[in-house]
Amino acid sequence: MSTDGSSPVDFDHYYRGPAYKEEHRAWGKTLRDFIDAEIMPHVEEWEEAGEFPRELYKKAGDIGLLGLGYPEEFGGTPVDDSMYSMVTSEEMARIGAGGVGSSLLVHGIGLPPILARGTDEMKRQVAPAVLSGNKVICLAITEPSGGSDVARIKTRADLMGDHYIVNGSKMFITGGMRADYITTAVRTGGDGSRGISLLLIESDREGVSRTSLKKQGWLCSDTAAISFDDVKVPKENLIGEEGHGFAGIMHNFNSERIGMVTNCVAHARVCFEDALSWARLRETFGRRLADHQVIRHKFAEMARHIAATQAYLDQCAERVREGESPVADLSLLKVQATRTLEFCAREASQIIGGASYMRGERVERIYREVRVNAIGGGSEEIMLDLASRQLGI
Repeated sequence: MSTDGSSPVDFDHYYRGPAYKEEHRAWGKTLRDFIDAEIMPHVEEWEEAGEFPRELYKKAGDIGLLGLGYPEEFGGTPVDDSMYSMVTSEEMARIGAGGVGSSLLVHGIGLPPILARGTDEMKRQVAPAVLSGNKVICLAITEPSGGSDVARIKTRADLMGDHYIVNGSKMFITGGMRADYITTAVRTGGDGSRGISLLLIESDREGVSRTSLKKQGWLCSDTAAISFDDVKVPKENLIGEEGHGFAGIMHNFNSERIGMVTNCVAHARVCFEDALSWARLRETFGRRLADHQVIRHKFAEMARHIAATQAYLDQCAERVREGESPVADLSLLKVQATRTLEFCAREASQIIGGASYMRGERVERIYREVRVNAIGGGSEEIMLDLASRQLGI
């Protein structure tokens, strides 16, 4: 413990490693100022309303949040450094409401397939509008009949002349209610992964309908069920080659999972920090709550989980920066991170007690969002099975 009362597990005092440099600190400061001014004062109001104002996309575009890491020609800031993304995930976690980041930054999963595989015309049409915050894009993969088994997608796109005719439905689509563009996984061929393609579908096309879904957590994130009923889509909207969509989807998962892991560890740190502040002020049986041995041990266990997960994350992030694709470790890391979050959210709630059950507190919001992290982006069970297969077991 330092002399100023901070803990090495506090949000701003943990060891970040040599990859974290002054430019990352500067970006974190810019983003924190934006969050403190534009998001923190309103987040509980947005949670209760079930959405945040659409104008927040434009404000995020104006400070460069949406364009970070994207090509300059489309209005982005082309930083080839994943540490910026990790700092972004951490700062967004400070809000203690994952729905803000999941919807505000949903282009992080919807736009990359277009930039990687789309035509030049498609990139020019979509990317500048999305990175400026004027348009919203989402990714539609999961279906009512199955989630993690991407190779069994049923939504069909049949080529009829110069158009595809799309029929099917998607479920649990983050950003789906507001999206102007839907990067959609469709079946253009036979069974299995080789029959899957990616198609850009504008949400205002005839035959596209959307239903808003109510959730346990991520309350201010719009989540949709999307149906396609004989939707006519130009064949020019095909993203990449027909039958090659599965590889694009899988490639996208690596960056998505690192972002989710970073967010989980940061949320665990928020739980630690809020519980510690409470334990230092709360008095029980004539002394501070923090002076009881059983409570101190809870903090020690939380710190152990957080430190181990952070070290694993740093190792995997460095390997990805070096060009590796450590699928087994990324899968195991996601499980490690979601279980760390679950443990810390529970322990923080136990320490804070009844106050942690009240709406408006960060720990209360985070606890409700444990399951979406453990299931989304690949459930713990799928991740463990994928890792075991990668390990040759």
